[in-house]
Amino acid sequence: MRVLVVSEGEHEQGGALENLLRKLGGTEAQFVFDCVQRDDIHAHHGKGSGYIKRALRWLKETQRRGMDALILLVDQDRVEYRRSEQVREAQEYCHPQVPAFNLPRAMGVAIKTFDAWMLADEKALAVVLGCPVARQRHPETIGRPKEVCARLLEGGTNRMRQRQMYAEVARRLDINVVAERCPKGFKPFAENVRRMFGQET
Repeated sequence: MRVLVVSEGEHEQGGALENLLRKLGGTEAQFVFDCVQRDDIHAHHGKGSGYIKRALRWLKETQRRGMDALILLVDQDRVEYRRSEQVREAQEYCHPQVPAFNLPRAMGVAIKTFDAWMLADEKALAVVLGCPVARQRHPETIGRPKEVCARLLEGGTNRMRQRQMYAEVARRLDINVVAERCPKGFKPFAENVRRMFGQET
């Protein structure tokens, strides 16, 4: 299966999101990554609110590139992405006369950002950073999770870039722990991904 993966930035695309997707059933998938903020990917013209149109445009782009499926993940912290219901609607949308809108897809909103998911499993963090890490309270409510991750990295004994830290944490984290601790964002996204890959949820 060839899958177009569209996300926010370098930390997701530095290996972390791919590692998560493989743990969620995409072991045999071929992933092609792209950035959601591309200026040449304009919102689809038609009915629906703002982000639904943009998500549908990415489905058309998926078909144009000859890909089999789309995974789209955005952060909640940006104003235009605040309404998770828009992404849920795009996840369920189909149209019998538009083949692109019937493609398999897994869409989600990270609350408040993807970085929060990296804080959910303190055991994985401790292994990657080489030092004890306290359990982070309610990752989805942390105001600036990227900064919290940076501080933890700075206090660790293993030297690496933050994107590498994320990739290594994602490789080791317990999916069930992240789903339990990030129920609003990660859990529904993980269920969509597993379903897309034919895994039981």
